[in-house]
Amino acid sequence: MADKNGQGKSPENSRSSLNERILSSMSRRSVAAHPWHDLEIGPGAPSIFNCVVEIGKGSKVKYELDKTSGLIKFYPHNYGFIPRTLCEDNDPMDVLILMQEPVLPGTFLRARAIGLMPMIDQGEKDDKIIAVCADDPEFRHYKDTNDLPPHRLAEIRRFFEDYKKNENKLVTVEDFLPAESAIDAIKHSMDLYASYIVESLRQ
Repeated sequence: MADKNGQGKSPENSRSSLNERILSSMSRRSVAAHPWHDLEIGPGAPSIFNCVVEIGKGSKVKYELDKTSGLIKFYPHNYGFIPRTLCEDNDPMDVLILMQEPVLPGTFLRARAIGLMPMIDQGEKDDKIIAVCADDPEFRHYKDTNDLPPHRLAEIRRFFEDYKKNENKLVTVEDFLPAESAIDAIKHSMDLYASYIVESLRQ
């Protein structure tokens, strides 16, 4: 297994590190709330869910949870993660949110999934949820990625295929899947998170 920097990690070390991150953020109530674990996913999940924006639309600086990485081209839309979810890469579920305006990193908003973009990053599964802001009148009527203009989907695909080329990293984007697949993926990541928390608390 490789971490975000491409360095190898054993499954045991990766799980141990994840366990420490989750449990420490849940137990240290004297510090600020952790957006991954302390923010509710929302009562309407997985259909309507809260998400935390890490990268504002059009930003040239890539922000990630707990760390800042280098400059990249730009994100075509607001980009972040869904709280209280867990994926196979031990990170929360990534989400690209289509809406009219860029928002500041750390903002959370309500979103609705309209599709799933299956992606392989350096040989590892790294799927992205494509969503619209549930409260944006210009975008909230979209129900599926097929409703979007073709150039919008091409823009999203091309960005994710190209943005790591400068790092000599290979990313493969597969065909977009419908909203139902995205909702299933969110539900699966919610279940993984819940199961991991229960398992960790038993130890």
